[in-house]
Amino acid sequence: MAPVAASEPAINVPKNNAYVTFLAGNGDYVKGVVGLAKGLRRANSAFPLVVAILPDVPQEHREILESQGCIVREIEPVYPPENQTQFAMAYYVINYSKLRIWEFVEYSKMIYLDGDIQVFDNIDHLFDSPDGYFYAVMDCFCEKTWSASPQYKIGYCQQCPERVMWPEELGAPPPLYFNAGMFVYEPNLLTYYDLLETVQTTPPTSFAEQDFLNMYFRDVYKPIPPVYNLVLAMLWRHPENVNLEEVKVVHYCAAGSKPWRYTGKEENMDREDIKSLVKRWWDIYEDESLDFDKLIGNTPNPTPKSTEKLGNNFVASLPDTPPQRKAPSAA
Repeated sequence: MAPVAASEPAINVPKNNAYVTFLAGNGDYVKGVVGLAKGLRRANSAFPLVVAILPDVPQEHREILESQGCIVREIEPVYPPENQTQFAMAYYVINYSKLRIWEFVEYSKMIYLDGDIQVFDNIDHLFDSPDGYFYAVMDCFCEKTWSASPQYKIGYCQQCPERVMWPEELGAPPPLYFNAGMFVYEPNLLTYYDLLETVQTTPPTSFAEQDFLNMYFRDVYKPIPPVYNLVLAMLWRHPENVNLEEVKVVHYCAAGSKPWRYTGKEENMDREDIKSLVKRWWDIYEDESLDFDKLIGNTPNPTPKSTEKLGNNFVASLPDTPPQRKAPSAA
């Protein structure tokens, strides 16, 4: 079913934007969210970070997030019918709760970022993207996690469609598929209720909410460059498509790449580019000058100062606390 079009608001509310992420449980992902909050500050973002948390996030973690200037908002879990998730990867199922962020209608546009993402350059200009579309970066089908897909079996990847062509006998190539760790969207109550209703009758798939969002928004999806969500597998699968000097957002989603758990022992994790990106994450996380209270002098609820909007050429081209371990050496 296509997304429900936005209706005219009953009250004229000024436009308001924000970043948003998602946190569940009492594990160590809170470190990722703290790192993200500090990364957005380092990049001089003018907009706040909202953290959608499930009820099982402990009070201690909520206080840590608030101390870092995050807007903490509790949401209820979304549980699709059991027969709809039996074939999905178990650790992805809870991510259906991300659908709750479409209810955050006090914001006119939001940029969603997973907790294992870091922002290294200002991306506020994405809020200026034309309304009515869902913006995200195309995923890669080359890793073994995709082994059940026809794309993987054929060797086809949308990141390099000329390398292995989609066989004509299989019909048209599959629609463009995005990674749901980062996306630009517009909260809307009609869309929100339709998402919750549609998920109850959606056939089971391996990648749970990511597959669901791709299905739901396929008609309004607009790809944006990989610099806005560098999935680390791109470094060894499609190096010709990556220029690390231009990358703005890094997604530490490869096995063994979470900076706060990094050992370097997993496959591909001893690469020098990976070590460098892990070190860059730790440099931000451990930078006390980026702590919220250091920047605002303990003033509650400060108004973020505006920053110069960047990337006009790109926008114009679019259509209408455990002890911390030190970072590895990148040398």
